Amino acid sequence: MAILPRFTTLGHGHTVLMLHDADGGHLTFAPTVESLASQGYRAIAVDLPGYGYTPPTEPYSVKSLAQSCLALVEALQVGQVSVIGHGLGAMVALEMALREPQCLRRLVLCAGGPPLDDASRAVWVQPRLAALDEGLSMAQIADRIVAMQTGRSALPEGVHLIRHAMTEVHPRVYRHAVEALTGFQRNAVALHQIAVPTLLLGGAQDACTPPEALQALAHVLPDATTYTLPGIGHWPQLEAPEEFDGLVLDFMNQTRKVH
Repeated sequence: MAILPRFTTLGHGHTVLMLHDADGGHLTFAPTVESLASQGYRAIAVDLPGYGYTPPTEPYSVKSLAQSCLALVEALQVGQVSVIGHGLGAMVALEMALREPQCLRRLVLCAGGPPLDDASRAVWVQPRLAALDEGLSMAQIADRIVAMQTGRSALPEGVHLIRHAMTEVHPRVYRHAVEALTGFQRNAVALHQIAVPTLLLGGAQDACTPPEALQALAHVLPDATTYTLPGIGHWPQLEAPEEFDGLVLDFMNQTRKVH
């Protein structure tokens, strides 16, 4: 039986599920929750299994995380949902779309989604595992990783929230989540089956998921568009919240015209 994630929610209307990266829980979508709720959406920021007060899944993998999120969608009984995934959460969102495409109306993949190549493993996975192996605290890991992977135009308040969210993660769960990144192995043939309208958002200075990686994914997905935020790194929704939320709302509002 899948573990139901805990979550925070605000607003009423079409449900938008937000799935965070390995680096932090639901707080990494705090500004977006408020923006979406103010525009007539029901915004739900999830704590993936192992984060917040949600117990971890075993084994800890993208597939098990996706199954938990699909179980949550079923429990909510809200019909179709849209999903915003960041980093690891973007991989989980794609896995959800592959498993239950009829459940999803729209996808937003932020700074993640494509299976990792060697270059992405080197800048995304290895520095985080190395910091854990050194025995650093999560606060020390946050100081190191955030300094390395935010962009030059990042909003200072957003950078502070990124650091805070990382310190809230248990080191053992953090290791499992970072290792899960390498387990997402969906190939182009599988991803080409995803017909859900998709927006790919990334930072021009994101070394983990560089713009060319999102462009490559856009060529595989049947209905995808990309947008790159200049001067922004791995956390677009917090480094440039106004720009990020504006792009997401424009994309989501297209749905309202159709449905």
